[in-house]
Amino acid sequence: MTAGFSFRARAEQGAARAGAFTTPHGIVDTPAFMAVGTQATVKTLDPRDLVEAGAQMILANAYHLHLRPGEQVVREMGGLHAFMGWSGPILTDSGGFQVFSLETLRRVEEEGVEFQSHIDGSKRRFTPEGVIAIERALGADVIMQFDHVIPGQAEHDLALDASERSLRWLERCRTTFADTAFARDGLTPQTLFPIVQGGIHADLRRDAARRIAAMDDWAGIAIGGLSVGESKPDMYAMLEVVDAALPRDRVRYLMGVGFPEDLIEGARRGVDLFDCVAPTRMGRNGTAFTRDGRVNVRNASLRADARPLDEGCDCSTCARFTRAYLRHLFTADEMLGPRLLSLHNVHFLVSLMRDARAAIAAGSFDGWSREWLARHHSRPEPVP
Repeated sequence: MTAGFSFRARAEQGAARAGAFTTPHGIVDTPAFMAVGTQATVKTLDPRDLVEAGAQMILANAYHLHLRPGEQVVREMGGLHAFMGWSGPILTDSGGFQVFSLETLRRVEEEGVEFQSHIDGSKRRFTPEGVIAIERALGADVIMQFDHVIPGQAEHDLALDASERSLRWLERCRTTFADTAFARDGLTPQTLFPIVQGGIHADLRRDAARRIAAMDDWAGIAIGGLSVGESKPDMYAMLEVVDAALPRDRVRYLMGVGFPEDLIEGARRGVDLFDCVAPTRMGRNGTAFTRDGRVNVRNASLRADARPLDEGCDCSTCARFTRAYLRHLFTADEMLGPRLLSLHNVHFLVSLMRDARAAIAAGSFDGWSREWLARHHSRPEPVP
């Protein structure tokens, strides 16, 4: 395992565990939700907002930062931590999802992927070696392998091809990672996470998980290619397959999953880290998470509603502002509205995982999670 990184489970209940992931920039209590700062910023939020919300670790994206301002600019500014003013742990996604989502603007070959920038149309090329060089320069604590991402309902043959290519690319990422020594430049010590692919096919997921676990002494292992169009039951089933195949003494990261119910279902199945753009994206569009389901603050019924978004939430948005005021901000197109809802949504998910940790430690996670999900699912439509 890379020096400076470790994982320890402090309490377990079934597959769920409350643990501690140690990094050079601090300890992350797990299970934990990581806010996404794609372009070195969690949209609308200051790093101080994130600290006050209890966020421990955040993400940035290699694809977007490569396009602008460029990884060398970030490196010259002292790496991502200094560049974005965040002192806690950072993870960078390799950009695999973004590149493969370009569809008609990219071509996949064994060497890598050729694509056009969504910004200016310029031709670019990502290879496993090149992506690792980008992520090394950005300087995050945890960097991800370059993988081949496919739609969630992909047939077995396509999923097999993508999983095998991801495994071959992992070998190349691992070799490049081992051959580059950025520590001498004073940047953050880093660790490389592999990604388990395989679509919704249990045999592929199981095989990839076992081969990855045998390949190296990883500090953590990611589960990718879920929440990309497959059904929720299929996603949960794949988490159960992977849970049985991965070593339990390594941190597990479920990529791109961040709805409240999915965090709880993932934690039930042994996942330690989650991330998603949903809380800030939905916040910017006027939707808030609550224990009783989602609230659309543009709803006319909130025009004179003096309640907070969620009466059980202790975020600064809920502590200070009414639903009526939040609706006013959105109908008046005021910038404060998206900021306050984004803050609430991130705080909501971070706090949800804090409560999950406490329930696991107390031995009450099974009952707590069933009750929470029953209440959350009791309203099929957004609450007024």
